[in-house]
Amino acid sequence: MMSQNLKIFIILFLAVFVTTMGAGLVAPLLPVYAHELGAGAFQIGLIFAAFSLTRSLFVPYFGKLSDKKGRKPFLTLGLFFYFLLSLIYAVTNSVVSLIILRLGQGFASAMILPVAQAYVGDITPSTKEGWMMGNFNISIYCGLSIGPLLGGVLKDWFSITVSFLGMGCLTLFGFFLCLFLLPKEESLGIPNPSPRKQSVPYMEMMKDPAVSSLFLFRVCFTICVGITWAFIPLLASTKLGLSSSEIGLVVMINVMIAGLLQAPMGYGADHYSKKFFVASGGVLAITALLCLERAHTFLGLLLANAFFGVGGGVSLPAIMALAVIEGRRTKAMGSIMGLLAQAHSLGMLIGPLLAGFLLDIASFKIIFGVGAVIMVFGTGIFFVKYTVSPLPASTSVTVQKDKIFRR
Repeated sequence: MMSQNLKIFIILFLAVFVTTMGAGLVAPLLPVYAHELGAGAFQIGLIFAAFSLTRSLFVPYFGKLSDKKGRKPFLTLGLFFYFLLSLIYAVTNSVVSLIILRLGQGFASAMILPVAQAYVGDITPSTKEGWMMGNFNISIYCGLSIGPLLGGVLKDWFSITVSFLGMGCLTLFGFFLCLFLLPKEESLGIPNPSPRKQSVPYMEMMKDPAVSSLFLFRVCFTICVGITWAFIPLLASTKLGLSSSEIGLVVMINVMIAGLLQAPMGYGADHYSKKFFVASGGVLAITALLCLERAHTFLGLLLANAFFGVGGGVSLPAIMALAVIEGRRTKAMGSIMGLLAQAHSLGMLIGPLLAGFLLDIASFKIIFGVGAVIMVFGTGIFFVKYTVSPLPASTSVTVQKDKIFRR
């Protein structure tokens, strides 16, 4: 059974890795490309927010539905839609078209990452949540770290059209992996499966202090991610005059460092206080945003964004470990992962729009300062509000290690 679970983990890891690498190929290029097409700061924010809008709307639905119908059908369908939409980028030459495509990809994305995370949660043994989710998160961060640099190089050497086609090819590979190699979880003896007939209302989940504090922290952190992903490339291009390859390197360093920290921080979260890891990551992110506010050179931008990556690397494995514990407790793994994915989508919706509005009326400096204030709020609320959930006996060892920080 262990070998079967390992096979599932590897397939999901590779599928998410190639898909996120494809997304990373074009993400840092979109702000500059949209600016060349005549988009203003708010329109650039809207391009990024469009993806998160449809993702926010459909993630809860697909998360719950995957608890009832199974994970594989949604993964394969989402990857196929994402592939088709990726190809259309190559013939897109207007801001409106970019917004529509991003709306479509947000819909497809709602069937991919949260469902894959729920599948990994299904095969995760008790007291190993941080280790498993931390290792799985490497697929996301490695894809998003390699993608921007590779996309920038492809644009500098060829054209942005090649970067768009590269995104499509990588997504197609992920689709074939899941279609032909991934088994349906119903056919396996997976421990602690989420019952398919149970549906937990999201508003009921949000009444739980543990769930709502995780949700709020995730929203605030991802607002800051949205601000940096949408407007660091524009800052680097228009104010610092950096090339596409240099912009790709600045974006890459953030997610690369966060990816390298996933496994060790996940291991630490299993053995020490998860709450401490989440709060520490929030403090590091606040510090990084204040440094971005003062960055005026390529090196300063690179180092500040790298430090922001440290904040994500420290906090995310603990967040996902706590989500697995909550999913097991409520017997609704897909719903819990869908809720956190919705938090991520809301943050990516609010961040670029808010930053675009502020940039149109103020400056780059103000948007990073506002991000720091938002992160202070999210971290403070999490630290004060987070409380112990009634967990199964199998997780009591981990809870005992967290008690001192959760009172």
